[in-house]
Amino acid sequence: MSEKMNDRELIDLVKRVFIPRTNEKALGVMVDLPDAVVGDDNAWAARREIALEWVATLRRNRDELGLDTHLIAYTNVRTNNGDLPESAWVLDGAPLPTSSSGLDINSSIAMEKVYAEHPILIAITKFSSTAPLKMAAKKYGIRAATMPGFSEAMIPALKLDYTEINRRVNILKNLLDRAVGAEFMFSHPTGQSKLHLDLRHRAAHASGGLVPELGIAGNLPSGEAYIVPYEGEIQDDPSRSEGELPVQFGSEIVFYQIKGNRAIAVASTGPQSKFEAALLAREPGYSNLAELGLGVLSPFGVKPIGAVLLDEKLGLHIAFGRSEHFGGQVGPDAFSSPDAVIHIDRVYVPETQPDICPEIVDLNFEDGSTLPLMRKGDYVITF
Repeated sequence: MSEKMNDRELIDLVKRVFIPRTNEKALGVMVDLPDAVVGDDNAWAARREIALEWVATLRRNRDELGLDTHLIAYTNVRTNNGDLPESAWVLDGAPLPTSSSGLDINSSIAMEKVYAEHPILIAITKFSSTAPLKMAAKKYGIRAATMPGFSEAMIPALKLDYTEINRRVNILKNLLDRAVGAEFMFSHPTGQSKLHLDLRHRAAHASGGLVPELGIAGNLPSGEAYIVPYEGEIQDDPSRSEGELPVQFGSEIVFYQIKGNRAIAVASTGPQSKFEAALLAREPGYSNLAELGLGVLSPFGVKPIGAVLLDEKLGLHIAFGRSEHFGGQVGPDAFSSPDAVIHIDRVYVPETQPDICPEIVDLNFEDGSTLPLMRKGDYVITF
Protein backbone atom coordinates (compact mmCIF):
# COMPACT_ATOMS: atom_id res chain seq x y z
CA MET A 1 0.00 0.00 0.00
CA SER A 2 1.34 3.44 -0.90
CA GLU A 3 1.64 6.11 1.77
CA LYS A 4 3.30 9.41 2.55
CA MET A 5 6.08 10.44 4.90
CA ASN A 6 5.24 12.86 7.70
CA ASP A 7 7.58 15.64 8.80
CA ARG A 8 9.23 13.58 11.52
CA GLU A 9 9.85 10.59 9.25
CA LEU A 10 11.35 12.68 6.46
CA ILE A 11 13.64 14.65 8.78
CA ASP A 12 14.80 11.45 10.44
CA LEU A 13 15.40 9.89 7.02
CA VAL A 14 17.69 12.74 5.91
CA LYS A 15 19.55 12.67 9.22
CA ARG A 16 19.95 8.89 9.16
CA VAL A 17 21.05 8.65 5.53
CA PHE A 18 23.48 11.58 5.42
CA ILE A 19 24.33 12.51 9.03
CA PRO A 20 24.67 16.18 7.91
CA ARG A 21 27.86 17.95 8.95
CA THR A 22 27.97 21.36 10.56
CA ASN A 23 29.73 22.90 7.54
CA GLU A 24 27.05 21.66 5.12
CA LYS A 25 24.48 24.38 4.55
CA ALA A 26 22.24 23.26 1.68
CA LEU A 27 20.40 20.24 0.33
CA GLY A 28 19.15 19.93 -3.23
CA VAL A 29 16.19 17.81 -4.30
CA MET A 30 16.69 17.06 -7.99
CA VAL A 31 14.05 16.20 -10.58
CA ASP A 32 14.27 15.60 -14.33
CA LEU A 33 11.71 17.27 -16.56
CA PRO A 34 9.88 16.05 -19.68
CA ASP A 35 10.76 17.70 -22.98
CA ALA A 36 9.69 17.60 -26.61
CA VAL A 37 11.31 14.18 -27.09
CA VAL A 38 10.22 12.38 -23.90
CA GLY A 39 6.70 13.36 -22.90
CA ASP A 40 5.21 13.33 -19.44
CA ASP A 41 3.35 10.42 -17.83
CA ASN A 42 1.28 10.02 -14.68
CA ALA A 43 3.97 8.27 -12.65
CA TRP A 44 6.54 10.90 -13.58
CA ALA A 45 4.21 13.75 -12.66
CA ALA A 46 3.43 12.07 -9.32
CA ARG A 47 7.16 11.68 -8.67
CA ARG A 48 7.75 15.39 -9.18
CA GLU A 49 4.91 16.15 -6.78
CA ILE A 50 6.59 13.97 -4.15
CA ALA A 51 9.77 15.98 -4.67
CA LEU A 52 7.85 19.24 -4.30
CA GLU A 53 6.20 18.00 -1.08
CA TRP A 54 9.54 16.91 0.35
CA VAL A 55 11.08 20.30 -0.41
CA ALA A 56 8.20 22.05 1.37
CA THR A 57 8.50 19.73 4.37
CA LEU A 58 12.25 20.15 4.70
CA ARG A 59 11.93 23.92 4.38
CA ARG A 60 9.35 23.99 7.18
CA ASN A 61 11.85 22.21 9.35
CA ARG A 62 14.91 24.15 8.29
CA ASP A 63 15.96 25.04 11.84
CA GLU A 64 15.96 21.45 13.04
CA LEU A 65 17.60 20.11 9.92
CA GLY A 66 20.18 22.88 9.67
CA LEU A 67 20.03 22.92 5.88
CA ASP A 68 18.47 25.20 3.28
CA THR A 69 16.55 23.04 0.80
CA HIS A 70 16.21 23.87 -2.90
CA LEU A 71 14.37 22.18 -5.75
CA ILE A 72 16.68 21.64 -8.73
CA ALA A 73 15.29 20.67 -12.15
CA TYR A 74 17.04 19.62 -15.33
CA THR A 75 16.02 18.36 -18.76
CA ASN A 76 15.78 14.57 -18.77
CA VAL A 77 18.66 12.74 -20.44
CA ARG A 78 16.34 10.21 -22.19
CA THR A 79 18.15 7.12 -20.87
CA ASN A 80 19.13 5.53 -17.59
CA ASN A 81 22.55 6.59 -16.28
CA GLY A 82 23.37 8.94 -19.10
CA ASP A 83 25.47 11.99 -18.26
CA LEU A 84 23.50 14.90 -16.82
CA PRO A 85 23.07 18.20 -18.71
CA GLU A 86 25.57 20.98 -18.21
CA SER A 87 22.97 23.22 -16.56
CA ALA A 88 19.89 23.10 -14.36
CA TRP A 89 17.25 25.40 -12.89
CA VAL A 90 16.62 26.19 -9.24
CA LEU A 91 12.81 26.18 -9.04
CA ASP A 92 11.79 27.03 -5.53
CA GLY A 93 8.19 27.88 -6.31
CA ALA A 94 5.16 25.76 -7.13
CA PRO A 95 3.73 24.52 -9.37
CA LEU A 96 6.48 22.67 -11.17
CA PRO A 97 6.63 23.10 -14.96
CA THR A 98 5.40 20.09 -16.92
CA SER A 99 8.26 20.44 -19.40
CA SER A 100 11.67 22.04 -19.65
CA SER A 101 10.84 23.35 -23.11
CA GLY A 102 9.41 26.61 -21.80
CA LEU A 103 12.18 27.38 -19.31
CA ASP A 104 14.66 30.17 -20.07
CA ILE A 105 18.17 28.75 -20.49
CA ASN A 106 19.51 32.12 -19.38
CA SER A 107 17.97 31.58 -15.94
CA SER A 108 19.69 28.23 -15.48
CA ILE A 109 22.90 27.65 -13.55
CA ALA A 110 25.84 25.40 -14.37
CA MET A 111 25.58 21.89 -12.96
CA GLU A 112 29.04 22.45 -11.47
CA LYS A 113 27.52 25.29 -9.44
CA VAL A 114 24.73 22.97 -8.29
CA TYR A 115 27.39 20.63 -6.92
CA ALA A 116 29.39 23.47 -5.38
CA GLU A 117 26.38 24.90 -3.54
CA HIS A 118 24.59 21.66 -2.57
CA PRO A 119 26.87 19.18 -0.80
CA ILE A 120 23.86 16.88 -0.26
CA LEU A 121 21.57 15.85 -3.13
CA ILE A 122 18.46 13.70 -3.36
CA ALA A 123 17.57 12.84 -6.96
CA ILE A 124 13.92 11.79 -7.46
CA THR A 125 13.91 11.17 -11.20
CA LYS A 126 12.42 9.20 -14.07
CA PHE A 127 15.76 8.24 -15.57
CA SER A 128 18.46 6.96 -13.25
CA SER A 129 21.11 9.52 -12.35
CA THR A 130 23.14 7.07 -10.25
CA ALA A 131 26.10 6.74 -12.62
CA PRO A 132 26.69 10.47 -13.26
CA LEU A 133 26.11 11.39 -9.62
CA LYS A 134 28.57 8.71 -8.48
CA MET A 135 31.15 10.32 -10.76
CA ALA A 136 30.22 13.83 -9.59
CA ALA A 137 30.38 12.77 -5.95
CA LYS A 138 33.96 11.58 -6.40
CA LYS A 139 34.97 14.72 -8.31
CA TYR A 140 33.28 17.34 -6.14
CA GLY A 141 33.24 15.65 -2.74
CA ILE A 142 29.46 15.72 -2.44
CA ARG A 143 26.95 13.04 -1.38
CA ALA A 144 23.85 11.92 -3.19
CA ALA A 145 20.91 9.56 -2.75
CA THR A 146 19.46 8.57 -6.11
CA MET A 147 15.80 7.50 -6.40
CA PRO A 148 15.04 6.71 -10.07
CA GLY A 149 11.48 5.56 -10.68
CA PHE A 150 10.50 6.32 -7.09
CA SER A 151 6.85 6.14 -6.11
CA GLU A 152 4.74 6.20 -2.95
CA ALA A 153 4.67 2.40 -3.11
CA MET A 154 8.35 2.45 -2.12
CA ILE A 155 7.92 4.58 1.00
CA PRO A 156 7.51 1.57 3.36
CA ALA A 157 10.98 0.44 2.24
CA LEU A 158 12.38 3.76 3.53
CA LYS A 159 11.19 2.85 7.04
CA LEU A 160 13.06 -0.45 7.41
CA ASP A 161 15.80 -1.21 9.95
CA TYR A 162 18.74 0.04 7.89
CA THR A 163 21.21 -0.71 10.66
CA GLU A 164 20.48 -4.41 10.16
CA ILE A 165 20.26 -4.05 6.38
CA ASN A 166 23.64 -2.32 6.32
CA ARG A 167 25.13 -5.12 8.46
CA ARG A 168 23.96 -7.80 6.02
CA VAL A 169 25.10 -5.81 3.01
CA ASN A 170 28.59 -5.49 4.44
CA ILE A 171 28.79 -9.25 5.03
CA LEU A 172 28.06 -9.78 1.34
CA LYS A 173 30.49 -7.04 0.31
CA ASN A 174 33.30 -8.72 2.25
CA LEU A 175 32.54 -12.05 0.57
CA LEU A 176 32.58 -10.44 -2.89
CA ASP A 177 35.86 -8.69 -2.05
CA ARG A 178 37.46 -12.07 -1.30
CA ALA A 179 35.92 -13.92 -4.24
CA VAL A 180 37.76 -14.46 -7.52
CA GLY A 181 34.76 -15.88 -9.33
CA ALA A 182 31.05 -16.65 -9.15
CA GLU A 183 29.36 -19.75 -10.57
CA PHE A 184 25.69 -19.76 -11.61
CA MET A 185 23.31 -22.47 -12.69
CA PHE A 186 19.94 -21.18 -13.89
CA SER A 187 17.01 -23.51 -14.54
CA HIS A 188 14.30 -22.68 -17.09
CA PRO A 189 11.68 -24.55 -19.14
CA THR A 190 14.22 -25.63 -21.78
CA GLY A 191 16.87 -26.88 -19.35
CA GLN A 192 19.79 -25.28 -17.57
CA SER A 193 22.24 -22.45 -18.27
CA LYS A 194 25.64 -22.14 -16.63
CA LEU A 195 27.59 -18.92 -16.25
CA HIS A 196 30.94 -17.99 -14.72
CA LEU A 197 31.66 -14.39 -13.74
CA ASP A 198 35.28 -13.36 -13.27
CA LEU A 199 35.58 -11.32 -10.05
CA ARG A 200 39.36 -10.92 -10.02
CA HIS A 201 40.99 -7.48 -9.85
CA ARG A 202 37.86 -5.86 -8.43
CA ALA A 203 36.61 -4.35 -5.17
CA ALA A 204 32.99 -4.71 -4.11
CA HIS A 205 30.69 -1.96 -2.89
CA ALA A 206 28.13 -1.77 -0.10
CA SER A 207 24.90 0.14 -0.59
CA GLY A 208 23.10 -0.21 2.71
CA GLY A 209 20.96 2.92 2.57
CA LEU A 210 23.48 5.11 4.41
CA VAL A 211 25.63 7.80 2.76
CA PRO A 212 27.64 9.32 5.61
CA GLU A 213 30.95 9.72 3.76
CA LEU A 214 31.97 12.44 1.32
CA GLY A 215 32.33 11.46 -2.32
CA ILE A 216 29.63 8.77 -2.24
CA ALA A 217 26.34 8.36 -4.11
CA GLY A 218 23.94 5.45 -3.83
CA ASN A 219 20.35 4.35 -4.28
CA LEU A 220 17.56 4.94 -1.83
CA PRO A 221 15.75 2.72 -0.91
CA SER A 222 18.78 0.47 -0.80
CA GLY A 223 20.11 -2.81 0.46
CA GLU A 224 22.66 -4.48 -1.83
CA ALA A 225 26.30 -5.38 -2.26
CA TYR A 226 27.63 -5.24 -5.80
CA ILE A 227 30.76 -5.70 -7.88
CA VAL A 228 31.77 -5.15 -11.50
CA PRO A 229 33.03 -8.39 -13.08
CA TYR A 230 36.56 -8.10 -14.46
CA GLU A 231 36.37 -6.71 -18.00
CA GLY A 232 39.78 -7.79 -19.29
CA GLU A 233 41.54 -4.42 -19.34
CA ILE A 234 44.90 -5.79 -18.08
CA GLN A 235 47.25 -6.69 -20.93
CA ASP A 236 47.55 -10.44 -21.55
CA ASP A 237 44.92 -11.19 -18.89
CA PRO A 238 41.53 -11.56 -20.59
CA SER A 239 38.32 -11.77 -18.62
CA ARG A 240 37.25 -15.32 -17.82
CA SER A 241 33.54 -14.50 -17.64
CA GLU A 242 31.73 -16.89 -19.98
CA GLY A 243 28.71 -19.10 -20.37
CA GLU A 244 25.03 -18.47 -20.99
CA LEU A 245 22.82 -15.91 -19.29
CA PRO A 246 19.03 -16.28 -19.62
CA VAL A 247 16.81 -13.22 -19.18
CA GLN A 248 13.02 -13.32 -19.33
CA PHE A 249 11.10 -10.60 -21.18
CA GLY A 250 7.37 -11.25 -20.80
CA SER A 251 6.82 -14.81 -22.02
CA GLU A 252 10.08 -14.95 -24.01
CA ILE A 253 13.46 -15.99 -22.61
CA VAL A 254 16.49 -14.47 -24.31
CA PHE A 255 19.70 -16.50 -24.07
CA TYR A 256 22.87 -14.39 -24.22
CA GLN A 257 26.12 -16.12 -25.07
CA ILE A 258 28.83 -14.66 -22.83
CA LYS A 259 32.57 -14.63 -23.54
CA GLY A 260 35.20 -12.25 -22.22
CA ASN A 261 32.53 -10.66 -20.00
CA ARG A 262 30.47 -9.59 -23.01
CA ALA A 263 27.31 -10.83 -24.64
CA ILE A 264 28.68 -11.82 -28.02
CA ALA A 265 25.50 -13.34 -29.45
CA VAL A 266 21.88 -14.25 -28.78
CA ALA A 267 21.15 -17.99 -29.03
CA SER A 268 17.33 -17.77 -28.99
CA THR A 269 14.61 -16.80 -31.41
CA GLY A 270 11.62 -14.52 -31.06
CA PRO A 271 10.83 -10.80 -31.28
CA GLN A 272 12.72 -9.83 -28.12
CA SER A 273 15.70 -12.02 -29.05
CA LYS A 274 15.86 -10.30 -32.43
CA PHE A 275 15.66 -6.89 -30.77
CA GLU A 276 18.41 -7.72 -28.27
CA ALA A 277 20.69 -9.12 -30.97
CA ALA A 278 20.29 -5.91 -32.96
CA LEU A 279 20.97 -3.82 -29.86
CA LEU A 280 24.17 -5.74 -29.12
CA ALA A 281 25.33 -5.15 -32.70
CA ARG A 282 24.44 -1.47 -32.59
CA GLU A 283 25.72 -0.68 -29.09
CA PRO A 284 28.83 -2.69 -28.10
CA GLY A 285 28.83 -0.95 -24.70
CA TYR A 286 25.48 -2.54 -23.90
CA SER A 287 26.99 -6.04 -24.22
CA ASN A 288 29.22 -5.52 -21.18
CA LEU A 289 28.27 -7.40 -18.00
CA ALA A 290 28.50 -4.38 -15.74
CA GLU A 291 27.41 -5.62 -12.32
CA LEU A 292 26.78 -8.60 -10.11
CA GLY A 293 24.38 -7.39 -7.42
CA LEU A 294 23.14 -9.11 -4.27
CA GLY A 295 20.07 -7.53 -2.68
CA VAL A 296 18.89 -8.31 0.85
CA LEU A 297 15.40 -6.84 1.22
CA SER A 298 13.28 -9.95 0.51
CA PRO A 299 13.66 -11.32 4.06
CA PHE A 300 12.28 -8.01 5.36
CA GLY A 301 8.98 -8.67 3.62
CA VAL A 302 9.56 -6.31 0.69
CA LYS A 303 7.92 -7.37 -2.58
CA PRO A 304 8.74 -6.21 -6.12
CA ILE A 305 6.61 -3.42 -7.53
CA GLY A 306 7.88 -3.34 -11.11
CA ALA A 307 10.48 -0.62 -10.52
CA VAL A 308 14.17 -1.56 -10.73
CA LEU A 309 15.16 0.89 -7.96
CA LEU A 310 13.40 -1.32 -5.42
CA ASP A 311 13.17 -4.67 -7.18
CA GLU A 312 16.94 -5.10 -7.60
CA LYS A 313 17.40 -4.77 -3.83
CA LEU A 314 15.39 -7.95 -3.24
CA GLY A 315 17.96 -10.48 -4.42
CA LEU A 316 20.26 -11.49 -7.27
CA HIS A 317 20.63 -9.15 -10.24
CA ILE A 318 23.04 -8.87 -13.16
CA ALA A 319 23.41 -5.69 -15.20
CA PHE A 320 24.41 -4.82 -18.74
CA GLY A 321 26.12 -1.65 -19.95
CA ARG A 322 27.92 1.21 -18.25
CA SER A 323 30.24 0.25 -15.40
CA GLU A 324 32.83 2.96 -14.81
CA HIS A 325 30.73 4.53 -12.05
CA PHE A 326 31.13 1.25 -10.13
CA GLY A 327 34.86 0.94 -10.79
CA GLY A 328 34.72 -0.73 -14.21
CA GLN A 329 35.98 0.32 -17.62
CA VAL A 330 32.88 0.98 -19.75
CA GLY A 331 31.72 4.59 -19.80
CA PRO A 332 29.61 6.86 -22.02
CA ASP A 333 32.22 6.89 -24.78
CA ALA A 334 31.51 3.19 -25.40
CA PHE A 335 28.05 4.09 -26.75
CA SER A 336 26.99 5.67 -30.01
CA SER A 337 25.46 8.78 -28.41
CA PRO A 338 24.60 10.21 -24.98
CA ASP A 339 21.00 9.04 -25.46
CA ALA A 340 22.19 5.45 -25.88
CA VAL A 341 24.18 5.21 -22.62
CA ILE A 342 22.61 2.67 -20.32
CA HIS A 343 23.11 0.55 -17.23
CA ILE A 344 20.21 -1.88 -16.91
CA ASP A 345 19.67 -4.52 -14.22
CA ARG A 346 18.01 -7.91 -14.75
CA VAL A 347 16.49 -9.06 -11.47
CA TYR A 348 16.20 -12.78 -10.65
CA VAL A 349 13.25 -13.07 -8.30
CA PRO A 350 10.10 -15.10 -9.08
CA GLU A 351 7.88 -12.09 -9.64
CA THR A 352 10.18 -10.52 -12.25
CA GLN A 353 11.41 -13.65 -14.06
CA PRO A 354 9.00 -16.45 -13.11
CA ASP A 355 10.36 -19.01 -15.59
CA ILE A 356 14.01 -18.62 -14.57
CA CYS A 357 15.41 -19.76 -11.22
CA PRO A 358 18.99 -19.24 -10.01
CA GLU A 359 19.25 -22.77 -8.66
CA ILE A 360 22.91 -22.45 -7.66
CA VAL A 361 25.09 -19.42 -6.91
CA ASP A 362 28.55 -20.20 -5.52
CA LEU A 363 31.55 -17.99 -4.81
CA ASN A 364 35.08 -19.21 -5.55
CA PHE A 365 38.09 -18.02 -3.56
CA GLU A 366 41.79 -17.77 -4.34
CA ASP A 367 42.67 -20.70 -2.09
CA GLY A 368 40.49 -22.98 -4.21
CA SER A 369 37.59 -23.15 -1.77
CA THR A 370 33.94 -22.64 -2.73
CA LEU A 371 31.16 -21.05 -0.70
CA PRO A 372 27.52 -21.95 -1.44
CA LEU A 373 25.85 -18.54 -1.51
CA MET A 374 22.31 -19.12 -2.85
CA ARG A 375 20.06 -22.06 -3.59
CA LYS A 376 16.85 -21.61 -5.58
CA GLY A 377 17.21 -17.85 -5.26
CA ASP A 378 17.53 -17.77 -1.46
CA TYR A 379 20.67 -17.13 0.56
CA VAL A 380 22.10 -20.15 2.36
CA ILE A 381 24.78 -18.27 4.27
CA THR A 382 24.24 -17.25 7.89
CA PHE A 383 23.79 -13.52 8.37
